[in-house]
Amino acid sequence: MTQKADIHAIQGDILKTLLFNPEARFSDLNINRISTDHFSFHLKKLMDTGFVEKLKEGQYRLTSAGKEFANRFDVDTEKVVLERQAKIGVLIGCVEGTGRARKYLIQQRLKEPYYGFYGFMTGKVKWGETVYETARRELKEEAGLGGDLTLIGIKHKMDYDPAGNLLEDKYFYVFRVEETTGALLETFNGGRNAWMTKEEALALPDLFDGVDETIDWLNQDKLQFVESKYTVAKY
Repeated sequence: MTQKADIHAIQGDILKTLLFNPEARFSDLNINRISTDHFSFHLKKLMDTGFVEKLKEGQYRLTSAGKEFANRFDVDTEKVVLERQAKIGVLIGCVEGTGRARKYLIQQRLKEPYYGFYGFMTGKVKWGETVYETARRELKEEAGLGGDLTLIGIKHKMDYDPAGNLLEDKYFYVFRVEETTGALLETFNGGRNAWMTKEEALALPDLFDGVDETIDWLNQDKLQFVESKYTVAKY
């Protein structure tokens, strides 16, 4: 899937040209031969945003930020579009106890999208962050806890609306956390937490798809992988 880039088409042509030419002169960048003033305006915009820089020799090249941005272009189309990719995140399952009395830390989401839904704690992996660093950060920020992290699986989850439109496409690195430390934050900005048995969790309304599967994973000792497509009525 692609989405339109939030830049002018002329600026997109400049970036696409510099993708395949490490350095280029002004005349080589103006592939559509538009007026000099008009073209200079758009080239300056790219320089102001930090995507393009001018060399002493008079040539232009992509900056590091420009390379990262332009590398997401779909270069096979004549339109300036960015390739849309799945999001990367972590899913954290805190557990305590054993057997039927075993409890899981369940979180109710109190922000959009999926306002009011229940499930396990999740969070986006930040730029330059390892998945373990993300899991530790999210656990502390959203639950006030620490603990022993074990990677137990990867979930590729795709949510569609009833009309078949893709709403969310995410990869989750799934962690089990045992021997938690710290005082639980029952509420935080965006949600609230509570320890529940499996039966209590699965009886909740507006439960995220796949919670039952995750609970099963948390009670096993092998690395697992699944890709699932769900239809959601609420978003």
